[in-house]
Formats: sequence, C-alpha cells, structure tokens
Amino acid sequence: MADEVTLGPSEDGGVVLELGGEIGALVLRTAAELLGAEIELEPHTPGVPRTHSAVRQRLVSPERVYAAVYPSLRVGSYTVEGSGQVVAIEGGRVTELVYRPQT
Repeated sequence: MADEVTLGPSEDGGVVLELGGEIGALVLRTAAELLGAEIELEPHTPGVPRTHSAVRQRLVSPERVYAAVYPSLRVGSYTVEGSGQVVAIEGGRVTELVYRPQT
C-alpha cells in the first residue's frame, strides 16, 4: 500500500483552471480544520462522474485560505458531500462557495 502524501500550500497561480464552453470551476473555501480532507461533489446530471478534491492551504496574497479547488467541472448542479449544499457550475466561470458542514 502506498503512503498518502499531504501536499503543501499552493501559491498564487499554483492552480491551472480549464474554463470555457461547458466547463467551469469551483473554489470551495473551508475551515483550517479540514486541511487534507477530501470532499466529493455529486453531480445531478446523469453520466457525469463524481469528483473530489483535497483541502489545501492556499497562499493568496496577502492572506492564507483553506480551500478545495475543482478545476474543470461540467456545467450543471452538484451536491457537496458532508454539507448538503447545492452549487451550480456555469461554463467559463469560477464559482466560489463557503463550505458549511451539516450538523
């Protein structure tokens, strides 16, 4: 079994987003306590695969934020695992959402 690797902070320009046409992106801001957690998105569109991303520290001048970034999502609605939040992704756009865990 391979050891899991925790990635370090990403810096400005450290994430490449594929945007345009039927592809958008999501930046899911979280609390620092979720560092390293994998958060899945469940698409509402049949045939679109589930996807996940790890929460990482993002060094966005001048602040540090914690976020999972989904760089190339098909247009449509997705449910965020663990929160029940629904987010709509639009083509050619970056959507930002603050993660609110279910209690």
